[in-house]
Amino acid sequence: MRYLLLPLFLLILTPCFGDYSFAQNTQDEEITEDDRTEVVRKVRFTGNRNVGNRTLSTLVRTRTNREFLGIPRFTPWYYIHNVFGVGESPALLNRETVSNDMDRIRLYYENLGFFEVEVDTTIIEYRSERFEVSFLIREGPMSKIRSVSYTGLPEFDDERLKRDFFSDSYFSGNSIDDSTFSVNEQYKAQELRNEQSRILSFLRDNGYASVQRDSVRALVKQSDQDPQTLDILYSIRPGGFYSFGDVYIKLSGPEGPNGFDESKTIDFPQNSEPGFSIYMEKQDDAQTRFELLANQIMFTPGERYSQSDYLRSINAFQNLGMILINRFGLSEDSSLPDYSRPDIPVYFDLQTLPKHSLRAEFFGMRRYGFGTGAGVNYTNNNLFGRAENFSVSVSGNIEFVTSRARPIGGSTIFRTFEARTEYSLPRLNFPFGRLEDRSWVESSRTFYTLSYSQSSQEFFDVNSDIRLNLRYEIAHSQRLRSFLDLIELVVIDTDPSSDFRENLILQFTDFDDDGEPTETPEEVLNKFEVQRILEDFRPQFSSIIRYTFRSQNTNLIKRNFGYFSEFSVAAGGNIPYLMDRFLVGSGEVDGTISLPLGIFPSELGYSRFFKFSADYRRYLPISPNAVFAFRMFGGYALPYGGSESLPLNRRFFAGGSNDIRGWSPFRLGPGAIPETEVTVPGGEVKLAAFTEFRQIFMRNVLNAQWHIAWHTDAGNVWYGPRNKFLDEDDQDILEEGRFSFDTFYEQIAVSTGLGLRLDWEFLVARFDFTFRAHDLERGWFNDPNMYFSFGIGHSF
Repeated sequence: MRYLLLPLFLLILTPCFGDYSFAQNTQDEEITEDDRTEVVRKVRFTGNRNVGNRTLSTLVRTRTNREFLGIPRFTPWYYIHNVFGVGESPALLNRETVSNDMDRIRLYYENLGFFEVEVDTTIIEYRSERFEVSFLIREGPMSKIRSVSYTGLPEFDDERLKRDFFSDSYFSGNSIDDSTFSVNEQYKAQELRNEQSRILSFLRDNGYASVQRDSVRALVKQSDQDPQTLDILYSIRPGGFYSFGDVYIKLSGPEGPNGFDESKTIDFPQNSEPGFSIYMEKQDDAQTRFELLANQIMFTPGERYSQSDYLRSINAFQNLGMILINRFGLSEDSSLPDYSRPDIPVYFDLQTLPKHSLRAEFFGMRRYGFGTGAGVNYTNNNLFGRAENFSVSVSGNIEFVTSRARPIGGSTIFRTFEARTEYSLPRLNFPFGRLEDRSWVESSRTFYTLSYSQSSQEFFDVNSDIRLNLRYEIAHSQRLRSFLDLIELVVIDTDPSSDFRENLILQFTDFDDDGEPTETPEEVLNKFEVQRILEDFRPQFSSIIRYTFRSQNTNLIKRNFGYFSEFSVAAGGNIPYLMDRFLVGSGEVDGTISLPLGIFPSELGYSRFFKFSADYRRYLPISPNAVFAFRMFGGYALPYGGSESLPLNRRFFAGGSNDIRGWSPFRLGPGAIPETEVTVPGGEVKLAAFTEFRQIFMRNVLNAQWHIAWHTDAGNVWYGPRNKFLDEDDQDILEEGRFSFDTFYEQIAVSTGLGLRLDWEFLVARFDFTFRAHDLERGWFNDPNMYFSFGIGHSF
């Protein structure tokens, strides 16, 4: 059978590379010109020394069928269409499109300063109904900008504004005089347009509200000695100076505008200049305070007009999360502002969302096995009339895990229950309320969260997990965000699972020559090594203060361009340490405390530590239909102050559908310790790298884009240098799992495989089939098993 399959596979695959045709009729028939199918199989560019083929191929609309993995003329989807009638229809030649492509190339070159560029084309039928389209480019000389100068800039009372205007210029550098700069760079029309937009934004933010695009013009002058040397003069006509006028806010309830029940006028000095006011009207069922509406106005009526402050006010209303903006503008009827007056009024028509909502959900899941769950969530999005959001949710799930998926054997059912309540406000609360007006705070939010959960897992059962969190979130810009977890308290009570205990006893039991145990299970459990492992599962009280900085410019659902990065630094265990030392301790700081009033019946252990992590992800489009993505992750935790290890819930773990695929969650590592060997789980060091190539091979099937993906993941976790675990003979039994620069690279687990992505507009379903390329127990390419994982969203 193997000998038959290989020729059949080659027979199917070979036409994907070649140019082929199929006999549609067994009888001789005359093929008319209208019956011809002109298929584009090759697109070439010649003469393009300064612009790459890839750039030009994304510019033109004349294209071949999609090439798999970027292999020239390897178009399997087109071949499948020819054979089965599904897949990708042939890319047909359209001469009008070719003509338009010539204009696109010409315009692109002119925007780069090649004003004498010439573009021609040849269309060759090199085989019956198979065409090659070649774009012939003669670039000509490249033009350069010698200098950039400005005229018409208005005078300002504050001299710093004019200085900042020139220093922020795209062309600032060597100044010839107070308004002219020496540039000596390639002409690029986009940079000139960017500078025009910057000038317009500067004027609009400093009172000149009436400027339009034609108010700022870039005049180009050629040098008499060299026509390719250009001098640019920005001619500025700023128009009149304006201030903000009165502000009018109308707020209707969820049913829409139908008369207003209350009105209020604010003209206090802190809210407006003399002679200007904020006029507000609302319906009773809006259930919102006037104070909240006034606080979202980021400018003072009567002060200098600023487009940025106007837009910040719009964003402030949107960020409340309980208001729809039906209309906003600088005139009552949404027409152009009245520039005949020195002040410009501002209008907002708003509508509140329904205050109460109740949502139920049912879901499937895959972690160790396959499972299902359900949850219910109640939300009040305007609790006290100031956009406070209050939510309560309850959820649970069950997961069936087969014996094949468990290294310690035996099928089982894992159960999880969680109850969570959250209260949030669209502003910074104490002690950071004064930061609201800082220029680097675009929007902010404060979260108070309390949760309780129980769960059963592979190695341990969580009897109770109680978490209290106070978090501040600040959006600095569209790309940059900061997160500060000022207080995060966790009380967690865990027990090792019964299977874990049985395997632990088996691993540390001594046997005689006949294979009979020489110790009872009770004696094994009292061994020092076993007690050290079980100590990880004693009740823990941990605290953490953590700062996270995030930068991103990608679509978090599609992840097909840009980047995502996140850096975090944290200090843990200080609150229980201070309680142990000054409040509830006996005077001896020993790493355990008892909470007052019998809040928790047992003694709680704690550890003090620092923790750092860095996560960088990059998404590189390599064609209109393909993306190459990679991710790098590094994490390090360091116990200090007498602590030797981290709490179980603060460690790094490896494995899972969103981590190193091919291993179940928490199953990989630490280091080279075998997967089936029971030891201290998790680690203080983590290194991981991930790559994924994704290409669309079908469009709009079930209203989704279908991607095929090839992924490779690598990494592991390790114990840190302070995590000591000596047996009775003073031998470190964690040595195989400890990070060492001499051996860590040999302990990198690697997995690779193929996957399928179904990409809808707001959801990505992911199916991955993974092989272990480097299994730390079996070596390289010695594990023939395939591991399946499912997830919602891209893995990174």
